[in-house]
Amino acid sequence: MTKMRVLEMSGSFYDMGKQHGETFHDAIHEFTEDRIQLSGNEKWTGRSLSREAVLALADACVLEHERYAPELMDEVRGMADATGLSLGALIISNGYTDFIDTVYSVGDITQKAKIPQFASDNCTAFLVPKEATADGQGMYGQTWDMHDTATPNVVLLQGKPDNAPNFLAFTSIGCVGMIGMNEHGIAVGINNIMAADGQIGVMWPFVIRKILMQDNIDDALSCLIDVKLAGAHNYLIMDKNGRGYNVEAMPTRFHIAQLDKESIVHTNHCLIPENHEVERKRTPESQANSQQRLSRAQEMLERDDITPQLLMEVTRHEEVCQRSQPPMHVESSGAAIMRPATGDFWAVWGLPPENEYEHFTI
Repeated sequence: MTKMRVLEMSGSFYDMGKQHGETFHDAIHEFTEDRIQLSGNEKWTGRSLSREAVLALADACVLEHERYAPELMDEVRGMADATGLSLGALIISNGYTDFIDTVYSVGDITQKAKIPQFASDNCTAFLVPKEATADGQGMYGQTWDMHDTATPNVVLLQGKPDNAPNFLAFTSIGCVGMIGMNEHGIAVGINNIMAADGQIGVMWPFVIRKILMQDNIDDALSCLIDVKLAGAHNYLIMDKNGRGYNVEAMPTRFHIAQLDKESIVHTNHCLIPENHEVERKRTPESQANSQQRLSRAQEMLERDDITPQLLMEVTRHEEVCQRSQPPMHVESSGAAIMRPATGDFWAVWGLPPENEYEHFTI
């Protein structure tokens, strides 16, 4: 069994970023360079760009991040000082799956973008209302799927920032946070969708962490409404009282659905008709993959006695958990289950069927 790596960070946001950068200096360099190369690959983005052009596009996004989350940019600045990488380069490694939406839309306006051969079939996520659980407490869970080069870089952050809530965040090295919960019982996660309306804007991990800086779900939801997004993701938010929202967020539009008495499941294709207009086309194989995972997870969650163990089994199911296969090499690099009412957080490194979940608390 491979255990989850845990990084404890504390102090100012800058200090936490510096601790992160110093701890994983070499790995952050390697992972960031890999993401820069993929961002200029037309098989993933629809455009073939030079390294210089990719970094210039990322640099253009820095100001939007400074406006939206200056504290988190202090954290990235600490990481930059520790690693010697630029802010733009670190924005790419943080928000790669949003950044490729930006590359597709505005990477080179002198050429028409091609339909990428590879699609980001990333993550199966679900919100479970308290009415559907065995103990009457709402839960959130998801697989975290990514190009298989990401798996060795999975880490759990235990953050204790000055003047902000303590948090746990499942993420990859060099990234401020991807799935998390804070001490006030605010939980948030994502699954990727692909936008044709990408723009110069804010990458999704900064939205995740800003949500984790809030002490109530209304302010958390505002973090999603009041932001210029670079790319598309589906966001799922829950609080300790069981209130929850699913937000299918495209750069130029979004749709909010409130959690009721049935579980919400989302994979990697838009479910809201209005969003189809700005959704990037997927290959038939990719669309079928996303629909299969959606159907299987929905079927498994059509009950009223759901436990954390059942959610773990959903992430392990052969029709939900993804295994690396050519040519895309996307796999479930890990998974997380959260119960905001009790502060329980379960996480697994790597393929969920091949490793054991570990228990953490916030």
